Amino acid sequence: MSEQRADGDRQRPALLLVEDDGQLSALLAELFDDAGYAVDVARDGHSGLHAALTRSYAVMIIDRGLPAIEGLDLVGRLRVRGISTPIMILTALGTVADRVEGLDAGAEDYLVKPFEVDELLARVRALVRRHAGAATTLSLGRRHLDLPTRTVRGDAQTAVELSGREAGLLQVLAAHPARVFTREELLARVFEDADSPGAVDTYVYYLRRKLGPGIVRTVHGLGYRMGSA
Repeated sequence: MSEQRADGDRQRPALLLVEDDGQLSALLAELFDDAGYAVDVARDGHSGLHAALTRSYAVMIIDRGLPAIEGLDLVGRLRVRGISTPIMILTALGTVADRVEGLDAGAEDYLVKPFEVDELLARVRALVRRHAGAATTLSLGRRHLDLPTRTVRGDAQTAVELSGREAGLLQVLAAHPARVFTREELLARVFEDADSPGAVDTYVYYLRRKLGPGIVRTVHGLGYRMGSA
């Protein structure tokens, strides 16, 4: 299960720690908390995936040897779903081949246990700075999606707040506006727990209800694509 940060920590940079070693995760959570981060802890890959898809983070720290979903598999699933948050792999596997495998999976950094605390904190600060300079909005034509807050804003600056899955679905479609996605593709990218493409139809309905019927276009016999925003 994931351990969520307190409401009072919302103004601090959010950090997701996915580590199954209870003693180490507790030590790291305390370390990052003292360093000024709002920390969520997940003890397995499935909980880590759920947290990463439903909340926004400045940085993620992921172990490789996780139960439920292995660490590099978790990184790959997040990247496929369009999650661009910088990721550090923190692991005991330290050969050159291990490092290459981790970076090729989509991680920005790779640190081997045992590590120096000062180096760990410095690397995390560098990842947060890099992410802070990245784009945080996605164009929807006349409107835009603010990724950290999952809100859609228009010219009048009226904000429509989306759920994590609504925002994830819209982000995938808006990132490739000319592409038609099948229901199965969208199911794999956005809905990790669903086993039926009907979940995609349900969330398309939710988006249309919140943002207007033209936000998502149905391509009959094929799937969905970005509509007029």
